[in-house]
Amino acid sequence: MSEIPKCPKCQSENTYFDGSLYVCPDCFNEFNPDQAAAETEPDVARDSNGAELLDGDAVTVIKDLKVKGSSMVIKRGTKVKSIRLTENPEEVDCKIEGSSIVLKTCFLKK
Repeated sequence: MSEIPKCPKCQSENTYFDGSLYVCPDCFNEFNPDQAAAETEPDVARDSNGAELLDGDAVTVIKDLKVKGSSMVIKRGTKVKSIRLTENPEEVDCKIEGSSIVLKTCFLKK
């Protein structure tokens, strides 16, 4: 009997074979272990449209966002200049109205 591989996304051992792909019930990832080894590129920050984000890029907010701990609201269409990437590829650091704020990349477009 062959050994069932761990999930490449969450490293869970609870995977099972579903006919053509392996499935992880913990993170709902479906993968082929042969292709998963080839696709291990580092995480890249991407905007809501899938464009790669780099340090210093200018982006636009696509949705009104309430800032936690403040009465400030970042309006849709606000342009943000000179973003900085963080350790987490789903977040960027920026300055809006003089305040340093961390924004999720899913609410940004290049």
